This record gives sequence, C-alpha cells and structure tokens, in this order.
Amino acid sequence: MAGLLGILLGSFGAGRFYTGHTGIAIGQIAATWLTCGLGALWPLIDGIMILVNGGTDAQGRPLRPN
Repeated sequence: MAGLLGILLGSFGAGRFYTGHTGIAIGQIAATWLTCGLGALWPLIDGIMILVNGGTDAQGRPLRPN
C-alpha cells in the first residue's frame, strides 16, 4: 500500500505519511513545490523502491506485503 501511495500520490507525501515518516513526507512535498513539479520524481522512485525492496515504518518494523 505504501508503495502504491508513493507512486500515485507521492507529490503529497502520501506514501511516507502512511508509514509514519513525517519528515520525509514533508521533504517530498517541499521538493515537488520548490522545483515546480520536477521533484515529483523522488516520491515516484521512492514508491517503486518500496514495492521492489520493501521498507520500514517509523519504528523500524518491516512492511509486510498484502
């Protein structure tokens, strides 16, 4: 779910807000706004990486596939 949110709504930091990484989510929003949309590549790649490699939540627990 976090990977799909990162791909589809990554410009809003949705994937990282979902996992509890608030600071990274705000960084993704800021990068998207400050670069006039070019920074949206970061959350897109981040979402793909979560889908391929998995990830962790804010407490360091691995995300489980559904």
